[in-house]
Amino acid sequence: MIPTKIFRMTEEEPDREAIRLAGEVIQRGGLAAFPTETVYGLGGNALDPEASRKIYAAKGRPSDNPLIVHIADRKDLDRLVREIPPAAEKLIRCCWPGPLTIILEKSGIVPYETTGGLDTVAVRFPDNRIAQALIRESGGYVAAPSANLSGRPSPTTAAHVEEDLGGRIEIILDGGPVKIGLESTIVDFTEGVPVILRPGYLGQEKLQEILGEVNMDPGLLSETETQVRPRAPGMRYRHYAPRGDLKIVEGEADAAAGEIRRRVRKHLEAGESVGIICSEETRDSYPEGDVRCIGSFADEEAIARHLYGILRAFDDKETQYIYSESFFTPHMGQAIMNRLIKAAGHQVITVQQKGDVNG
Repeated sequence: MIPTKIFRMTEEEPDREAIRLAGEVIQRGGLAAFPTETVYGLGGNALDPEASRKIYAAKGRPSDNPLIVHIADRKDLDRLVREIPPAAEKLIRCCWPGPLTIILEKSGIVPYETTGGLDTVAVRFPDNRIAQALIRESGGYVAAPSANLSGRPSPTTAAHVEEDLGGRIEIILDGGPVKIGLESTIVDFTEGVPVILRPGYLGQEKLQEILGEVNMDPGLLSETETQVRPRAPGMRYRHYAPRGDLKIVEGEADAAAGEIRRRVRKHLEAGESVGIICSEETRDSYPEGDVRCIGSFADEEAIARHLYGILRAFDDKETQYIYSESFFTPHMGQAIMNRLIKAAGHQVITVQQKGDVNG
């Protein structure tokens, strides 16, 4: 165990000295957590193989799960990759800085320890001034997966980071709650037609508006984990999971709510703790259980922002069983459901009508 220092600040009033100290930690091979607009990241020197090994060790993360390299200057991308296809350049101009990660063929300066052994590298330019300042203070290249223990819900506050990594890392920069709450969209530009490897705030429809043809990786919602080496974070291993048994119930609203109520009553009669994740619109459908309202369907960004915090709240209460409604919202539904399905280990109950249940 090592002492973990926490420095509180805001984007509007950053603590420049704390950021400088965190940059020094990263430059000498240590680790520091910091806020981005998506989730909190665990930063180390992306060009230092030993620093990447420390990231994997701190998180308990498999070493073949690639890390994302964060930059704070568009020109720094040129050193990291062999070439930038015109489509990638077009998307960069539209979406950086922001919640977009691109995958390109790596250059020789990027160690395989950072890329999970791949010849490609994932790169992002975050839209958070604390993150940007830290990246510059760290030398310009920061490898940063989410700052949580591997498999747990990603951290959307510094308190989540401290809960998972306190005593494992030297510094946490507390910039308050994040704005988005889901990890960045990952787009692979190494196969001709761009492919979304992880949905996020930037959905397929938006990307198609910019680029034209953009495909979704067919394994995103697969019930089986791919056995090949993952090309991007979150593609192979169970992610975002609470400790309790989470299941998703999807179908017509009244029928799905009825199925959740039936299962909740069964758990309560057995003396088991049970939680429910629902929308504001359906909150009154659940008279029993620990009901957590994730937000309104009219505000899907709130649903995304609250998801990981709710999963962690159930962990805090040691909830044994959790049932979630599905949230196929227009803009971020792909990303929200991708995270929920992975968190549930692909346990999805489909209710076609009352009394007709699959899964």
